[in-house]
Amino acid sequence: MERDITGILLAGGKSRRMGEDKRYLVVGEQTLLERGLAVLRSIFEEVLVVIAQDSPGLDVDARIVRDLVPDCGSLGGLYTGLTEATTPYIFMVACDMPFLDRAVISQFTSRRTSADIVMSKLAGRLHPMHALYSKRCLPVIEQMVLARQLKIQKILSCESLLVQYVTEADLAGIDPSGRSFQNVNTPADLEVARSLLAQSPPSGQ
Repeated sequence: MERDITGILLAGGKSRRMGEDKRYLVVGEQTLLERGLAVLRSIFEEVLVVIAQDSPGLDVDARIVRDLVPDCGSLGGLYTGLTEATTPYIFMVACDMPFLDRAVISQFTSRRTSADIVMSKLAGRLHPMHALYSKRCLPVIEQMVLARQLKIQKILSCESLLVQYVTEADLAGIDPSGRSFQNVNTPADLEVARSLLAQSPPSGQ
């Protein structure tokens, strides 16, 4: 179990495109919330679930914290997770990612001593919602929140923070399709996820 990294599950989205609360959608035999929480708990000694200030409470066996600053989206969740975690690092994911994989996550956590941020860059696309952050990021995030610069990727331009990228080459042997970064935003996404799980259950869960 990782003791110096906190697993952060962001579970406070508005689910506008889905039309219903994504946290309780079932993929396989678990809800999206349960799936994400189970993977994080299998890796990290401390796990926090971050929800929006106006989000309904959750009935889960986990520490739940509400956003410290309202209406800042995922950046607000990152700020809250980093602030509330008792460890020097966090690994943050969104609760609408049904295919989290322990082997993939280890690609991020194993680099914590040499970077403040470990983020994937796949086919030129960044994935800030499946990434590792150190507490050294907090002052930068506070400035971004105050300036209402809410795009998490902007933090990568801060010269005082060390950044490492996980690439396709790093994942070639464990997740060549990038399945673990897939999320569920729409009913169509949900059907795709259920179909993929029925065809070939992930090996890393």
